[in-house]
Amino acid sequence: MIDILFCGNDGVFDGVLTCTLSILRRTETEEPFCFHIFTMDVSHLDEKYTRISKEHIRVLRDAVRRYNPNNTVMLHDVTKYYMKAFSGCPNEGAYCSPYTLIRLFADVVPGIPGKILYLDADIMFNRDVRLLWDTDIEDYEYAAARDHYGKYLIKPNYINAGVLLFNMDYSRQTGLFRKARRWIKRRKLVFADQSALIRSTTRKKMLPQRFNDQKFLHKHTVVRHFSKRLFWLPYPHTDNIKQWHIDKVHSVFGYGQFDDVFDEYKKIKHSIKEKL
Repeated sequence: MIDILFCGNDGVFDGVLTCTLSILRRTETEEPFCFHIFTMDVSHLDEKYTRISKEHIRVLRDAVRRYNPNNTVMLHDVTKYYMKAFSGCPNEGAYCSPYTLIRLFADVVPGIPGKILYLDADIMFNRDVRLLWDTDIEDYEYAAARDHYGKYLIKPNYINAGVLLFNMDYSRQTGLFRKARRWIKRRKLVFADQSALIRSTTRKKMLPQRFNDQKFLHKHTVVRHFSKRLFWLPYPHTDNIKQWHIDKVHSVFGYGQFDDVFDEYKKIKHSIKEKL
């Protein structure tokens, strides 16, 4: 079983769906996938902060089972964990949303196996996920690639936490997640959970940039991360183009590599609208 973890509210559905489709379309394996989704309802903070809907979970399950009937999607409601651990904490107003914090419950949520690949929703796979999944992390808490900007501005081995291959057994032994939750509860951190994980790490494995490419798409790129990035032309500015912004993916990046994924994604979205 290949276990994948996403986290978020209903607003991340487009990202989870496109990323999932890219994994399934790029990977040749008979081994089934289990896609775990951590979600919660903290709508008292913002009306948009609601659980991913049951209808969207049903759509995801139907989509993954078309590739392999043994593929599945597991929904984990972590509201009770969040309210107990992080409600009112200094990082509740995290730079993205409180949903960036909930992967830190991976060690306590029932049903999480000994190895799992965490992915941000704004990610697409350009090549087989097994190139990443098969990485040997026996003596490491996790494997991660450098952050494109952080490796220059902060330190050479500063990681980006959007792609994390976790050795859950070892991480439970070292208390990685427990220590990270403690940081979140007691101190305001610049990058919230990412900063907490980095400060709590005992041993990590550095991955080549092709496993979390936040700026370019090469033939050897395995993971293209559509994070916010700097553009120099026509004037210096930042933009946050996500993969589901298909017109911009074509016009700004000039990518056609994901068109097969986008075609399937658009068909699924159209079928959802027809049922409304």
